[in-house]
Amino acid sequence: MIIVTGATGQLGHAVVLALLKLVPASEIGVSVRDPRKASDLEALGVRVRQGDFADPASLQHAFGGATQVLMVSSNAWAYGGDPLAQHQAAIEAAHAAGVRRVVYTSQIAASPTSAFAPAVDHAATEELLRQSGLAWTSLRNGFYASSGLMSMGNSLDTGLLEAPADGKVAWAAHADLAEAAAILMANPGRYEGPTPPLTGSQALDLADLAAIATELGRPVQRIVFPDEQLGAKLEARGMLASAARFMLGNAIASRNGEFGPVDPALEQLIGHPPTTMRDLIAAKLGR
Repeated sequence: MIIVTGATGQLGHAVVLALLKLVPASEIGVSVRDPRKASDLEALGVRVRQGDFADPASLQHAFGGATQVLMVSSNAWAYGGDPLAQHQAAIEAAHAAGVRRVVYTSQIAASPTSAFAPAVDHAATEELLRQSGLAWTSLRNGFYASSGLMSMGNSLDTGLLEAPADGKVAWAAHADLAEAAAILMANPGRYEGPTPPLTGSQALDLADLAAIATELGRPVQRIVFPDEQLGAKLEARGMLASAARFMLGNAIASRNGEFGPVDPALEQLIGHPPTTMRDLIAAKLGR
């Protein structure tokens, strides 16, 4: 059985739907904090069990009978929690439940020296997996394309895209990454350890995204402001200082080229061209 954690989230849910096209529903289970939110998957024949990264005992039950677990990375940092502690608990629960392979949603920039804080956690989690004694695959996912749209803020309405200097990013859509994860889990052992970068076919910065919007009939001007102004600008929007640190680390990492490498592995794996940022911006504009 394949167990998917975080299956009520955007990526986890998409992975389950992609898996249903590849393996029988009876071979798929999900571990979710609130089973009521997974009622649609249960209706499709997927096994639903309560499991919470913050409650290791619940994870061992949720992972029962699994040969593989897709460990969708924790976002505990967003509410002051410890993602690494939660990942360690999930790995230990998988080991105790007799799971053979853990597939982890890592990121293209995973490195202990990354300027992007989550990428440091991804690298540390990969080390935990390396030491676990379990077979493991780490999905080196490109930066989510949905984050690219979020980075544009309300620029499609205001015509101004204001942010610190950034660098190229090989954006990858959730749907494509979910399809890739499902394929790899339906065909275990294709990759041992980290995968190649699973990216879109283009590396684009915010100026490129503004240019795409403009070409699609919604003029957007890219405006760069100094890094030190980010905190004040976010505070004026009612955002926390922690958000400024996160976003500034993101900008610095992109300037350092951490998110920019384009690799054909995703397209080769899913068998079709990846979704482009142009596709997504056009959809948002209703084009």
